[in-house]
Amino acid sequence: MLPVLLACLLLNAPRQAHAAQPDDLTTPAGGIAADFPADAGSDPSEDWPGESGVASFYGRAHQGKRTAAGGRFDQMALTAAHPWLPFGTKVLVTVERTGRAVVVTITDRLPSGRRIIDVSLGTARALGFVGQGLAEVSLELFTPVAFSSR
Repeated sequence: MLPVLLACLLLNAPRQAHAAQPDDLTTPAGGIAADFPADAGSDPSEDWPGESGVASFYGRAHQGKRTAAGGRFDQMALTAAHPWLPFGTKVLVTVERTGRAVVVTITDRLPSGRRIIDVSLGTARALGFVGQGLAEVSLELFTPVAFSSR
């Protein structure tokens, strides 16, 4: 009886928040597991070619809850959850149908294999897919370009 009860509780447990303010990337006491294997050498996102797939979003139900990066979820911040990209990584998310794009900061983990990214409500609004709930998107690493004043 107890194993059945525990399984039901785990299946019905609320999901973790999927975003935080970019400047709220603190590590909680006790730390967080590595984003990638320790023997991976360098940042795995350096050679990441990007990816395409389905995005979803999270908002009100997760407002103020802790993210995997340790910060607090802000549903209006331009943040997202990804399965393995390191926290703090900047990703350009583009809706394939409309071409609308926004840069988000990875602040949480995506536990489901059904989506490639979960974005905050603010990001979904900026991308224009709140009404649909889901969108086909492409992801690519965002690297800011510095301009000289010459």
